[in-house]
Order: sequence, then C-alpha cells, then structure tokens
Amino acid sequence: MPADISLFTLTLLALAALAAGWIDAVVGGGGLLLLPALLVGLPHTPAAYVLATNKSTAIVGTTAAAVTYVRKAPIDVRTALRIGLAAMAGSLGGAFFAAGINSAVLRPLIMAVLLAVLVFVLLRPAFGTAPAPSGPVSARRVLAAVLVAGLGIGFYDGLIGPGTGAFLILALAALLHMDLVTASATAKVINVCTNIGALTMFSLQGTVLWQLGAVLALFNFAGGMVGARMALKRGAGFVRGVLVVVVVALLCKLVYDQWLAG
Repeated sequence: MPADISLFTLTLLALAALAAGWIDAVVGGGGLLLLPALLVGLPHTPAAYVLATNKSTAIVGTTAAAVTYVRKAPIDVRTALRIGLAAMAGSLGGAFFAAGINSAVLRPLIMAVLLAVLVFVLLRPAFGTAPAPSGPVSARRVLAAVLVAGLGIGFYDGLIGPGTGAFLILALAALLHMDLVTASATAKVINVCTNIGALTMFSLQGTVLWQLGAVLALFNFAGGMVGARMALKRGAGFVRGVLVVVVVALLCKLVYDQWLAG
C-alpha cells in the first residue's frame, strides 16, 4: 500500500473499482474508469506501477463476471479459450513493453480509443442487437478472431489495457456475428486470459502494488457479479445503451482534464 495514500483517496478508489467492475461486466472498459482514477489518486507513482495495479484489480472482477456468464449464457467455451490463449500471449508481449509507457501519453491514447468506439457504435445502431445466426462459424472467421481479438487486442491489453473489454465485444460481434450479450460473455473469458498474461509479466517485473490491488479487487469483484447478472437479465439493448453512456461520459471527463481543467 503506498504510504502517502489517504483514507479519503482509498475510499474513492474503492468506489471507482466497484463501478469499474460493474461496467466491465456489462460492456467492458471498466479500466477506462479505474485507470484514470488511479492516475489521479497516485500522482507520484510511475505509470508502470499504476498499470500493473489496475490489472491486479481487474482480473478479479473479470473472473467473477466470466464465471457468471459461463454458467448462465450460451457461449462457445472452446472458441473462447482458443482466442483466449492467443490473447494471453499477446498480453504478455504488451506488458513487457508497458514499463516504457509515460503517464503523460496515457490520456490522449485513451481519448482516441473512446472516440473510435463511440463513432462505430453510433453509426451502427443495429450492431450486436440481432440474434446470432444459427450454424457453426467458419474456420476462417475463427482464425480472424484469434488474430484480431486474440493477439492484437491482447497486446493492447498488456500494453495499456483500458477499453479492452469493449474492443473484444465489438470484434467478436463483427467477426463471429455474435449478439452483444453473447459477445460480452465470450469477451470475459478472453479477458481473463489477457489479464493472466499481463499480470504474470507485471509480477515478474515487480511493479504490482499488491496490498492496494487486493483492497480494490474486493470491490471490483462485487461490481462484476452484479453487472453480469444485469446484462444477462436485460439483454443486448441494455448492453448497447450502457456502452454509449459510459463512453460519452468518460470521453467528456478526459477532454475536460486534458484541455479545460485549470
């Protein structure tokens, strides 16, 4: 636990972890809330430690959501694990290079990521709301998902992380024609794999603040359990709505911090 962290800051970070777990379970991208919160709450901590601690928190909530989805959602676990193994390898590579990330470049990168997601979702209002077509998915599409959702997004998750869940959902819906609930469920299994890969590398590099991560993980776990159950109950339209609201709110906050805050 950082020696200079106050009880007030710890409380705010715990609430951010709780909300991030809920967001991550529903639409992915909880790190877009928790990572900026950690950057603000730990202003003197190197970016590599912030990224690593964020990952140690996120893996708990993501695992809780994944278990809930696997038990209750009709997902193809075999395909999810194929993509997940590739994503684990990608995240290991990304985490290896994360030590060189500077805090000053994180905010503009996250803003660009958010804007891209928002434009895509708004231009495709029916995206991910139709039921997935019946029948097996072609091997070609599965391979594309392994390369894009696995290696590509896995590398991004290890390098930076925020928005990974949302990217996975979009990629799975586009490449494998999944509805958003099924894509969200599958994304959680893959995201657990990317978290394992990245956290392994961060642990080897000694950049995880384990005590702080453990406290925040408890709240992230609770948020993930609640979020997964709500997504399953309310369906694809609910997932899409939450995705748009979360992306707009976070984008506005980051724009304010970057250019308007005194």
